[in-house]
Amino acid sequence: MSDSPGPTPPSERIVSLDALRGVAVLGILVINVRVFSMPETTLLNPTVFGDFTGANYWAWLVGHVLAEQKFITLFSALFGAGMVLFIESKERKDQPAMPLHYRRTAWLIAIGLAHAYLLWYGDILVAYGFCGLALVFAYDWEPRALAGLALVFLLVTPLLEVFAGLTVGGEAIAGQWAPAESALRAEVETYRSGWLAQFDHRAPTSFERQTVGFLGGTFWRVGGTVLLGMSLYKRGVLTGERSSAFYRRLVGVGIVGVGIVLAGVWYIEANDWSAGAALFWRQFNYVGSLLVAGGYVGIVTLYARWRPEGPATRAFAAVGRTAFTNYLLQTVVATTVFYGHGLGLFGSVSRVEALGMVVAFWAIQVALSVAWLRRYRFGPVEWLWRTLTYGERQPM
Repeated sequence: MSDSPGPTPPSERIVSLDALRGVAVLGILVINVRVFSMPETTLLNPTVFGDFTGANYWAWLVGHVLAEQKFITLFSALFGAGMVLFIESKERKDQPAMPLHYRRTAWLIAIGLAHAYLLWYGDILVAYGFCGLALVFAYDWEPRALAGLALVFLLVTPLLEVFAGLTVGGEAIAGQWAPAESALRAEVETYRSGWLAQFDHRAPTSFERQTVGFLGGTFWRVGGTVLLGMSLYKRGVLTGERSSAFYRRLVGVGIVGVGIVLAGVWYIEANDWSAGAALFWRQFNYVGSLLVAGGYVGIVTLYARWRPEGPATRAFAAVGRTAFTNYLLQTVVATTVFYGHGLGLFGSVSRVEALGMVVAFWAIQVALSVAWLRRYRFGPVEWLWRTLTYGERQPM
């Protein structure tokens, strides 16, 4: 292990962890592209906008079952693992671990705020930063205690939503579930307009997500998953240290999760996509996504163990090592394609077409990540974040 005071050199990185991060950042684009290209309400209720029949329905279904909340869950768990990994690394080197963590997190929040208010309200970096500040107190807890606290966090949102569904019913979510047609048209017109006009929607939406939305929902789901990631890291699950049989069981858990998500689809369709069923429907994917994310951990780790030097492992690991850059690059490209200051395709692209764009951009991201790391140690945003964290220019 290196005693250098700087970041962990590439030779000491955990390949399976990088590959998992690469899969996660690529996978979240499957869902994020829906918010980039359509009104945000379609993520809650896909029937309110755009064609929802034939191939477009199947494009939604595949994304819902295999991607929605699954990859962001994996990404969040890896963020938690990264927090512990960073602090432990600094402690081994007798560096001021906590001051560096706070500085690192403050810069993450700053970058996230710029991302949210200048580019896209769907930013997750600010939420990660807030969770990094609020939950770092538990970084040295035992894995079981971390998992227990994670469970408490993860239960908050489903319990509140089920309670609302039982007591208030569909009225609790009616406004979000079926917004007025005029509101949908206004959002389409806004994002087909110029960058300054978009600010009228982007700024208040970002602020709501980072305040009321964060405290009322995001903190509990993301925070719980961050805590779970800390626990799984300490148990060696995310670093590929468990037996192959263990990871095969995780794949089985993921298959069970797929079944739960599919049961949810049957439930909401049997209830004709009614607002009264919406809060109960959401719980199927809430639970199932945690299990499917575990299945992805099993699949990726088994493959990385089987082909540690294989082209797929190297490609995913390269994307993972440049995940910060790739996440922001997805926003830059997508807003240029869909928003009015670029091609202005917002609200006019089908789900199938959007998914095709995702696949094309995956190919570009993988190629760029591999090519970049052949010459440089870090992605450009990773380099900037490290330089700001350590207060001195890092070697590229």
